[in-house]
Amino acid sequence: MSKAGPQNASRLGIIGWPVSHSRSPLIHNYWLETIKHEAGPIGEWPQTYERCPIDPADDFAVALDKMAAEGFIGANVTRPHKENAFAAMDALDDAAAALGAVNTISFVDGQRIGRNTDGGGFIAGLDEATGAAAKTHKWRDNPVLVLGAGGAARAIIVALAREGVPKIKLVNRTKARAEALEGLSDKIIIGDWDKRAALAQECHLLVNTTSLGMTGASPLDMDLQHLADGALVSDIVYAPLETDLLARARRDGFVPVDGLGMLLHQAALAFEVWTGVLPPVSDALRQKLVADLTG
Repeated sequence: MSKAGPQNASRLGIIGWPVSHSRSPLIHNYWLETIKHEAGPIGEWPQTYERCPIDPADDFAVALDKMAAEGFIGANVTRPHKENAFAAMDALDDAAAALGAVNTISFVDGQRIGRNTDGGGFIAGLDEATGAAAKTHKWRDNPVLVLGAGGAARAIIVALAREGVPKIKLVNRTKARAEALEGLSDKIIIGDWDKRAALAQECHLLVNTTSLGMTGASPLDMDLQHLADGALVSDIVYAPLETDLLARARRDGFVPVDGLGMLLHQAALAFEVWTGVLPPVSDALRQKLVADLTG
């Protein structure tokens, strides 16, 4: 069990290895600076959000105790520590428990509380992209096609199932990896990678969680013609911000959803955990992030 932190705890951070590339400090420090709020339910308003590298060779639980003792009230977790964080928690929310991974930690009354906001952030990003039609867009009532079977796919699948999606078609270049995720939901149907275009039939949402299309990788080769009219096409990478997939989706009349939506909204949900305030994902913040990514 973790130890109680100091009375003047006011620090937040991002844990990873490496962590120098993380844009989380830019996002959270923007909110800390622009939201004038005196206190949240956990005590004093946080003052800083920092990068916290933890070597995988180190004892992760001991490193967390050190952070709590040094004034941290919480932290985000990125690669390769989401599973390590899961194992080190005293309590978990439903999403973290289902995924076996934690991306948000709170140090509260000597306890380490673990949550996972990735799936919720993904759904919020979709709703942002559809605007006024967010709650009535047909993607919630029709099959969804998910490409990829990594950690992000796991979080997204669980979130989609909780949103009531009737069928989740899942394909991966290595089929066995997709089959390993079948236990996440009884709504999952495993398909073949080479039939991915045809599997888009009746789907109002396509989600690419693979590395295809990322800077330095090959583009995703997939015909979009079988998608339903007005379908959302989501690519969770944000380097580049507009992948070849999203450019083609825009050209063909679909609704493109870039990776910044998930990144920003999962961060907003974590910020709310620590402060009690759900911060706005504003155009000003998005532009600040885009400028940093393209700088």
